[in-house]
Amino acid sequence: MTDAPMTTPPVPARELPRPRHGAGFVSTTLQVGKRTFLRTVRTPQVFVIGLVQGAMFLLIFRYVFGGAITSGVRYVDFLVPGFVGTGVLFSGMSSSIGAAQDLVEGLFDRLRSLPVPRLGVLAGRVLADTALAGLGLLVTVAVGFAVGFRTSASIGSLLVAVGLCLVGSFAFTWMFVLLGVLAGNPQAAQGMGLLVFPFTFVSSAFVPVESMPGWMQAFARNQPLTQLVNATRAFSFGDKAQAILGHSAGYFAVRALFWFALVTLVFAPLAARRYEHG
Repeated sequence: MTDAPMTTPPVPARELPRPRHGAGFVSTTLQVGKRTFLRTVRTPQVFVIGLVQGAMFLLIFRYVFGGAITSGVRYVDFLVPGFVGTGVLFSGMSSSIGAAQDLVEGLFDRLRSLPVPRLGVLAGRVLADTALAGLGLLVTVAVGFAVGFRTSASIGSLLVAVGLCLVGSFAFTWMFVLLGVLAGNPQAAQGMGLLVFPFTFVSSAFVPVESMPGWMQAFARNQPLTQLVNATRAFSFGDKAQAILGHSAGYFAVRALFWFALVTLVFAPLAARRYEHG
């Protein structure tokens, strides 16, 4: 006689409780920012290149083109604040590549499935990239002093200039993050980021605006990057800034902050919307 096989009674399905509260905006921003920052720092080929690329271009302009360009002051004193200001675009191009990489690797898909603020995910990316841009800015400043840059401004004025550049980096990084999620892959993001690069030359960063063709001067004089560069330059020139630039450092700083607010208000919602809809 064969015993009947024993059957295990089915276990009733239990629905796991859904989380009542997701992560807040601040905690999401800080955690994503920490992850982005540490990942970049732990990738030496990315981290080191990001730090030295601005300094490399500074050396090229200082020693290759500097002898052919005049600006009414020593060219190195004119050039270094321009490079510090345009560093917001140099560093921003890596932000578009990083955002596209997160998209390709599925990080954004995983985070969309969590009860976290969508804007906080991108804000974390922007915050980390702004911190990395600050490190690159310090390297550029150090190289600038090494190649002959000198200033009569106070430490306080120089710190204000650095802070203004960091605010500009935060604002423009939103634009590059949008380009990254629009591009969809790192190769395309790199190409789209390079489209912004010419704006550094159509500004007061490397040559006086007055040396440009008349039809170009209006745009170059009023674009946001010129306002940032002029503010940085005015803070670094000290007491003689108004005599050289025609306006005080505060004048250019207010105009730069207006542009930064406008750039953030336009590109942050667009980036969040694009991230939300994949």
